[in-house]
Amino acid sequence: MPFALPQTYSPPLQENDQLAAVDLGSNSFHMVVARYTMGQLRVIDRLRETVRMADGLDARGGLSAEALARAIECLSRFGQRIRDLPDSRVRALATNTVRRLALPQHFLVPAEAALGHAIEVVAGREEARLIYLGVAHAQPPNPGNRRLVIDIGGGSTEFIIGSGLQTLERESIQVGCIASTRRFFPGGKLSKKRWNSALTEITAELQQFAQQYRALGWQEAIGSSGTAKAIGDICAAMKLTKGAITAEALPQVRERLLQAERIDGIDLPSLSKDRQPIIAGGVLVMEAAFQALGIDRMLVSKAAMREGILYDMLGRRGGSDDPREQSVAALVQRYGIETAQAERVAQTAQRLFDQVADAWHLEADDARVLSWAARLHEIGLAVAHSQYHVHGAYLLEHSDIAGFSRQEQLMLAALVRTHRRGIPKIAFDALPDRRIPNARRIAALLRLAVLLHRAHDQAPIPTLDLTADGDELRLVLNKDWIDARPLLRADLIGEADDLPGLGVTFKPFVS
Repeated sequence: MPFALPQTYSPPLQENDQLAAVDLGSNSFHMVVARYTMGQLRVIDRLRETVRMADGLDARGGLSAEALARAIECLSRFGQRIRDLPDSRVRALATNTVRRLALPQHFLVPAEAALGHAIEVVAGREEARLIYLGVAHAQPPNPGNRRLVIDIGGGSTEFIIGSGLQTLERESIQVGCIASTRRFFPGGKLSKKRWNSALTEITAELQQFAQQYRALGWQEAIGSSGTAKAIGDICAAMKLTKGAITAEALPQVRERLLQAERIDGIDLPSLSKDRQPIIAGGVLVMEAAFQALGIDRMLVSKAAMREGILYDMLGRRGGSDDPREQSVAALVQRYGIETAQAERVAQTAQRLFDQVADAWHLEADDARVLSWAARLHEIGLAVAHSQYHVHGAYLLEHSDIAGFSRQEQLMLAALVRTHRRGIPKIAFDALPDRRIPNARRIAALLRLAVLLHRAHDQAPIPTLDLTADGDELRLVLNKDWIDARPLLRADLIGEADDLPGLGVTFKPFVS
């Protein structure tokens, strides 16, 4: 039986509505604004600024004051452009550099204030999925063909094999144009010896998935984002290709680059001053990818993650087309969750949500995450019955789940962790402060829904009236029905002692 979707979805897009995608990369920040017209997205504005966040990242996960200032200034300018757009039509994603921060909230809080909208952090493989989605929409692949997409960013490089609009393999490794330039050419000195040593090291890192990728194969390779475009332009300016990147052209680009002996002396045709300080690391990673994967020729795409974010936003507004729905369904199947029980809990949780949403100012996103947590609350049983809520939280926090940002996964993990037994004081500490009040409230709704179905009883609940007054919840149940279930009665009375851990006072009644 298919799961019922929450009824409280974001309103459908209207003609001429605008959407904005913000990509906080390790080298540059991008923003794309598009208008929804005749069922399609038409880009009406693009902004790009070189921020070099990765240059300010130290080995302990700290961010320099200079890099932080550059980022905040850029986001303030971006924020002016999208100030009037509602939050539901803006999605801002941060990538590798923010992933590596020891205290990401120290960046995210002022960054969100500057942009005027929430900023989410995505894992490397989710970044890879969005990159592929952007490239696939910009350059639709031939039906049935597989495509390799490589995106060399400032701090990481993503490798994706996909078919149509779907990814088949996704990898993200910690090498990028800024990170590799700093790591392998300290002091800005270039030499063939350093290059060969670095090439050997990066190629070895790629071997962890190179054989698997080669075995699957692809019909065409595409490079996305600024590094690939810059290398393609250099190849064309050197009259080596017409804009593609080839296995024959790359060594000639490398030899020309190494003639400079220092990074600040690099003189490659068509190379901008903005990209000169980081091109060595970019060419290095590209050459390693060509060698490890046996690439002969690569085309260049103008699209990247920012376009993928836009198209992903369309899917998120479309109910069953939401990639997160597909991922939750896959988790249910993979971990053998009892679907009938999960459906009962999800439906009751939605029923409770609908009754208190207005009083508690809960939103569409809260309804969705409550539904997903209800379906997945027993995922930890695949590990062990004892402490299964703890096991489930671990699985949800540390798995690669397509479509979910890090904050969304942490929210799911917190809800599953607190759906039974005691409520740890630190259960919600990993969430952004703005999400914690609603997270605690929907956790209370999930606990009640799980309790009401603890016996796995298929009989419907005849009376289920929940009201909220401030932080107080009052639940009214049918007397005959609850009298026939003494264990449930005892559980509900005990819940009055536990829910204060969520900042909620609970009073069960019978009629």
